Amino acid sequence: MFDRSQFLPKLTADGSFTFFSEEFDEAFHSHFGAKQEAIAKYVEPCQIAQKAAVCDRLTLLDICYGLGYNTAAALTKIWQVNPQCVVEWVGLEINPQVPIQAIDRQLLNDYPQPILKLLKQIAFNHQLETPQLKARLLCQDGRITIQQLRDRKFQADAIFLDPFSPPKCPQLWTVEFLAIVAQCLKPTGILATYSCSASVRKALILAGLKLSSSFGLGRPAPGTVASFQNTTPLSQREIEHLSTRAAIPYRDPTLKDSADSIIQRRQIEQKNSHLEPTSHWKKRWL
Repeated sequence: MFDRSQFLPKLTADGSFTFFSEEFDEAFHSHFGAKQEAIAKYVEPCQIAQKAAVCDRLTLLDICYGLGYNTAAALTKIWQVNPQCVVEWVGLEINPQVPIQAIDRQLLNDYPQPILKLLKQIAFNHQLETPQLKARLLCQDGRITIQQLRDRKFQADAIFLDPFSPPKCPQLWTVEFLAIVAQCLKPTGILATYSCSASVRKALILAGLKLSSSFGLGRPAPGTVASFQNTTPLSQREIEHLSTRAAIPYRDPTLKDSADSIIQRRQIEQKNSHLEPTSHWKKRWL
């Protein structure tokens, strides 16, 4: 039987609510603000407003859809800028109860009612087609559904990469997984994530992407923006971080390994590595 107590709303600093996951021992969003995180770490870095201003069709991929904040913010911005824009949207989410509980507990009620109505249909029906939105919510292990999208030649203008942190959910930060994610990004598309982990950045580079940093939301740590096009380069400090043991990426050759196996594989590789210890890099820059 479903335990509703697993999804207790947690207030964040901007007045919006998130959930805390007992399974991953993490909140779904930064304590600085769930709603603001969607804007600062995803909508703005992916240049959603700029793309909507010049495109009548946009394709979005929301990896780890969760409560729905990233998609809600993106759709709101797109139709504010260009009410005629047609959106194709795909969301990946392993636990279908998360978006349902976000709707039931009215956590997204600050968004426009037309947006909320669409998100409700997505949460409960997992698919929706209107003249302006074609949406599919794929509720399965993301390692499986991302392969399905690649095989269908799916290509996104913007990808929101929002799993739990790499130490908690390494399955969705591996070289193999992110290589397939990159194949689902248009040549002119942009991928954004809250993470600035050196291991994640190295995996994105190995996938052929160029990186820059996103900032904002009250904390010094930046997010990461990735695309195939030229970007604002990383700082020297960030570049040097990518040559330390911290940058050894997670690997999952079969895309089927457990989190523990993925973590242990990386730990062994780090132990045997001749790369600079991350502690030396920290001392040099701090």
